[in-house]
Amino acid sequence: MSAPEPGTPPALPRIPLSSLPLRWGDAPTRWWAGIWLIIGGGLAIAGANTFALWILPMGSAAHVAGWCILPCAGWRRTLAVAPSLLTMWLLLTGPRFLIVLVVPYLCWLLVRHRPAVTALTGIIVAVVAWVVGDLLGDDYSRMLPALAIVLATMTAASILARLIEQAIRRTPA
Repeated sequence: MSAPEPGTPPALPRIPLSSLPLRWGDAPTRWWAGIWLIIGGGLAIAGANTFALWILPMGSAAHVAGWCILPCAGWRRTLAVAPSLLTMWLLLTGPRFLIVLVVPYLCWLLVRHRPAVTALTGIIVAVVAWVVGDLLGDDYSRMLPALAIVLATMTAASILARLIEQAIRRTPA
């Protein structure tokens, strides 16, 4: 590793989320439990209908709990809960509104402490969600495959955001 040039501020080291001081539990367990509750709660909300309205409060509670237990700075979790929950409720209108999934994706980047420039990966999520939503229109029976496609895109974009962050951390300031 070479010494930084005179006059350039030193690059800040990335603090891994696993090293954040937690009041309870350990980071990997909280991360996995949070992910499963966020996704499971969102799918429960999306699966609700007029014959199974009881799923809405259960899915909403699971979704909120998932955001609340993720290991990160508390204000980030608090900021992510309401927009993400509203997004999940908007998905009840059908595949045409898949583009709103950009909001929880951006909340995910915030909670994962990604640099602001990685928010540009949300464009990928928005384009895929718009195309899938436009192709399926109002056909709610194909919502599950549409969600799977957008969720896979969100996962790939999140990996890309992590790679961008690593590239930023490696380049001298």
